[in-house]
Amino acid sequence: MSISLRPFLNIGKKIGQNLLAQDCLLCQTASGGQLLCEACTRELPSAASACPRCALAGPNNAECGACIAEAPHYDASCAAFAYAYPVDALIQALKYGGQLALAELFAHALQRRIGRADGVDLIVPLPLHPARLAERGFNQAVEIAKVLSRQSGIAMDAQLARRVRNTAPQTELPWRERATNMRQAFACGRDLAGLRIAVVDDVMTTGATLDEFARTLKRSGAARVENWVVARTARGV
Repeated sequence: MSISLRPFLNIGKKIGQNLLAQDCLLCQTASGGQLLCEACTRELPSAASACPRCALAGPNNAECGACIAEAPHYDASCAAFAYAYPVDALIQALKYGGQLALAELFAHALQRRIGRADGVDLIVPLPLHPARLAERGFNQAVEIAKVLSRQSGIAMDAQLARRVRNTAPQTELPWRERATNMRQAFACGRDLAGLRIAVVDDVMTTGATLDEFARTLKRSGAARVENWVVARTARGV
């Protein structure tokens, strides 16, 4: 999944220019103080029917063959959008352009998709390695999780677990090498006995990172781990 700088730089520029003017950052029409107008919001590439476990698009919301053959450590996944334009550019604008206002837009979209979350005790953003956090200055998953916690009333804990290995970026690796790359990347020293945890992240690609994180949480006693992600890629992206 290659990253083009131009889309998020353009969107970042538009955010700065149009927030005060209350114009939609995609089409420039009046948006009533929102980042996107209602028309552009409706046209965002929503996640279609998908496997309830890994959120990979498929028919009839049935569990996919891959999850049946080898179940991941997480129990469910929910994605607000498909990873396609302009959602991909918006995510990159947040992640690499520091456009933190987009975290609230993504959180609201996720909340609408999730609905009531009565089966969740704790929201946990996927941690960044300290070196990556120092380089970026913030963790986009934390920014999204903050809003989700405020909206849902479910507590958030960004210190629950740590990323202890500064792994190579997953986007630079073939799919088959990504699980190995993430092995033992996280650590959790807390007793999570019986807790039902929702893990928040921006993009779910192969699911290898989220699978390893779920493995870590379950080793500490978590009863259930589900993923709340802004966007899900198609198979092979």
